[in-house]
Amino acid sequence: MDIDLLSLTILLLLAFIASFLNAIVGGGGLISLPALMAVGLPPSTAIATNKLANTISNGTSMLTFLRAGKVDIKKIGKILPFIFVGSLLGAFTVHLVSPAILKPLMLVMLVLVAAYTMFKKDWGQQYQERVLSTAKHLAYIGAFAAIGFYDGFFGPGTGSFFIFILLMMGYDFLQAAGNAKAFNFTSNLAALIMFLILGEVHFLYGFSMGFVMIFGAILGSKFALKRGTNMMRVIFIVMTCLLILKNAWDYFFH
Repeated sequence: MDIDLLSLTILLLLAFIASFLNAIVGGGGLISLPALMAVGLPPSTAIATNKLANTISNGTSMLTFLRAGKVDIKKIGKILPFIFVGSLLGAFTVHLVSPAILKPLMLVMLVLVAAYTMFKKDWGQQYQERVLSTAKHLAYIGAFAAIGFYDGFFGPGTGSFFIFILLMMGYDFLQAAGNAKAFNFTSNLAALIMFLILGEVHFLYGFSMGFVMIFGAILGSKFALKRGTNMMRVIFIVMTCLLILKNAWDYFFH
């Protein structure tokens, strides 16, 4: 594939913006994935290449939140293997079944996430320690594994779903965003491994975007840590609504 310098420049600029937003509340794929398809990559290669770039981006964000004490490795460490396996299976399944079958369900779930967050105005403002029963603990693990599968299989809105479940568990927005980055990194890495095995990744675009995304991820993470939970809530609602509009447009008009 011929590389056009202007197209690559625009792609890298969009990658920076995507990683900045993604570091705060997720939703960066709303920008980076269409950008990759706009430069001529087929959908499967665009998804795979986006996983490479996002693995680098989410890894950077995770480390920034980790240094700030907003990633609870002791509590979430046992969940990571379930997300990893779920995403691995999702990435493999995408070659067997069209991801389009999940679009209606994904839209409904995003609407519910946005509506619940808007109407529950004090939600995620403070950390609320909750003792989970065995049944609830297993239910949350199942939910995280399912989101991991979804990320490997399709992807849009994954960060919003991770944050939403973490808020339900009692985390505030900053802690939810930090822990969600560890989950996103895990699911991205698993999907990337599968796509590498299947030979779907465009390395020049993926590594170029990933390099630029490091800086966007650092700035976005620091912005989130500085602005706190109130600003995080507003940006979370805005990005979730944009995800709804973008994917509704794709579903009904394409």
